[in-house]
Amino acid sequence: MKIAIHNNNKAKSLKAVRYLRAELTKANFSFDQNHPDMVITVGGDGTLLSAFHRYYDQLDHVRFVGVHTGHLGFYTDWRDYELKELVRTLRVDSGQSVAYPLLDLTITYMDSQKPDHFLCLNEATIKRLGSTLRANVYIKDTFFESFRGDGLCISTPTGSTAYSKSLGGAVIQPRLEALQMTEIASINNRVYRTLSSPIIVASDENILVKPTIADDYVLTVDQFTLKHRPIKKLEYKIAKERIHFARYRHKHFWNRVERAFIGANHEDEN
Repeated sequence: MKIAIHNNNKAKSLKAVRYLRAELTKANFSFDQNHPDMVITVGGDGTLLSAFHRYYDQLDHVRFVGVHTGHLGFYTDWRDYELKELVRTLRVDSGQSVAYPLLDLTITYMDSQKPDHFLCLNEATIKRLGSTLRANVYIKDTFFESFRGDGLCISTPTGSTAYSKSLGGAVIQPRLEALQMTEIASINNRVYRTLSSPIIVASDENILVKPTIADDYVLTVDQFTLKHRPIKKLEYKIAKERIHFARYRHKHFWNRVERAFIGANHEDEN
């Protein structure tokens, strides 16, 4: 098994990486930062997102495992004080993994015939700087609504626990291959009217957004920002690719949600 370690530069993470690399070397693992079989991230969810985008073109054979060194991460299974146990687990690895759906985004520009294509683990958003976003929204190529507001967020099921949740979106079980669109401060009055509610779109449907002509759009793809190009349309759909996590500890999805957002697993005794 060839291993790559992807980490942030915080002192606690760097200390953990030194220890992890030493333990993996003693266990006779090889390292390959360019073409690994396993990517171990050390940091938090942001570090794992960064690793996903670095290795997005190798998803057919790469698995990910996360170690967190700060606040409890949603994607990370291991703590920095469990590295010796993690290495022991890797030595008896049998290839087990769990796969999550990804968001496929295609952006077509007014000033170019060549579209951009992205994969997202969490979400993609579109906003405008200093002005209202105006866009027509289509679902499965059928007109749905004319949106007016600050922006739109389209998320994956795993991304439903990230920015989408803060916008009032639902938390979606990742076994459901679906997209969720949540509105960001939509305008609703006698002139403009949107559904003003999160919508969940099936895996065989796409979301198409056609904004009005402008050159001040700000797009995000997970933690990356794209700015200032006139956009013709954006198409969102479930990607053919999936991300694979090496799950050595079976944690039910709702246990992860409870651990990340509630933090107290108490049953009502009454």
